[in-house]
Amino acid sequence: MSGLEGGDLPSSFAEAVAALQARGRFGIRLGLGRTRALLAALGHPEQGIRGALIAGTNGKGSVVALVGACLAAAGYRAGETPKPHLVSYRERIRIAGTPISATEFTRLVTDGLPVADRVARRHGPPTEFELLTALAFRHFADARVDLAVVEVGLGGRLDATHAWDGGVAVITNVDLDHTEHLGPTVEAIAREKAAIIMPGDLAITGTVGPALGPIRRRARRVGVPLVEVSAAPVLASDRHGLVVDLPALGAVRVGLLGRHQAANVAVADAVLDALATAGIAQVGAGARRTGYAAARWPGRLELLDLPGAGPSGADAEVLLDGAHNPAGARSLAAALDELRPELRGAGRGTAASAPAPVTLVIGTMADKDLDGLIAALGASRALAGARVIATAVSGARALRPEMLAARWQAANPADTVLVALDPAAAIDRAIATAEGPVVVAGSLYLVGAARARLVDDPELRDPADAGSA
Repeated sequence: MSGLEGGDLPSSFAEAVAALQARGRFGIRLGLGRTRALLAALGHPEQGIRGALIAGTNGKGSVVALVGACLAAAGYRAGETPKPHLVSYRERIRIAGTPISATEFTRLVTDGLPVADRVARRHGPPTEFELLTALAFRHFADARVDLAVVEVGLGGRLDATHAWDGGVAVITNVDLDHTEHLGPTVEAIAREKAAIIMPGDLAITGTVGPALGPIRRRARRVGVPLVEVSAAPVLASDRHGLVVDLPALGAVRVGLLGRHQAANVAVADAVLDALATAGIAQVGAGARRTGYAAARWPGRLELLDLPGAGPSGADAEVLLDGAHNPAGARSLAAALDELRPELRGAGRGTAASAPAPVTLVIGTMADKDLDGLIAALGASRALAGARVIATAVSGARALRPEMLAARWQAANPADTVLVALDPAAAIDRAIATAEGPVVVAGSLYLVGAARARLVDDPELRDPADAGSA
């Protein structure tokens, strides 16, 4: 383990994070045996917790954020597992939207590592995500949460989170992503995700097209009622979010940007209905309205206003979005086109003012569909003639920025494409010199680095040394 010797256990928060992340060396090893063994060794904390398990290619985090905000407005303490984290590792385990404390995280990991070592003797070494999942349920049980809203990591059938069945199974949508693990077609990927639907569950999906067939067949096979929802009609859209029409509520303000959130809020509303039907949580109309309006999902079409940060002390605007696959990039492109008239440098509705070019800071992983990502973003009218700064993303799988720049330039010859090896330097350069808005996208790791640099969130300040109490 990084920073630790032999069987030493962490004595600080930083060491706890390092010890957990060191298990990433075991990579992605799909299967439920190790997670189930971990949960058993921890006393089966998951068995006393009900709630919703949410799978899907895109929109999982948004649905968790929307459902979680409504549950909090109704007075419930819901355990949540958003992923990946942006700034602090503690973001991956939350209760009612608040990240786990550094002290409690350190205690969890310190207690969990010997358990993982015992499990490894029979089942092989648990991965980082498997141990994190088990520890999250241990924390939720210790804290006596009212319910859990859990985001699936990869696929569904063999994902560690599927060791838990909370009673409500959700599949937001299905598109091509992680094809090396889940299959080459949307139908194959849908079968993997549909496996989270278990006998006795209530199931919801916002999926359309050929992926819907496998989900319907799975629900029929296990005798589960399936609620299929369509995107809510959008009544209005601006830089503060959407107004949508929900069947039982009428016009509702949603605090998340982008028209694609109309599909996510429809799924979220159906999830709340299912939680009520299952006797897990009752969230009334008032709490839903409050929650949807208050919902925030950092780093996903998050618009930051930075007073005085632009050229010559001008105000700057930065749009953060973790679009890392073609479907996510299409949503970002559509949202950017709609938002562009309201963003800095657009003339603010003055016909005589031509929009200033957008500056795009982009970095991605080498195993992503780069051509699909570039094509989807390149279709945005707002990005025509953009200034693009290709930069690095942390991690061994990162695509070299000069390769990214070359591919972008080949696909968009009218754009000005630059390379900045250091992401912090790329972000600073973009903001300090941009005539128009800045967009940071392509990888959540890059978005996290940008958010850590631009937003001082007291809840996410990690101590340099937090002992295990």
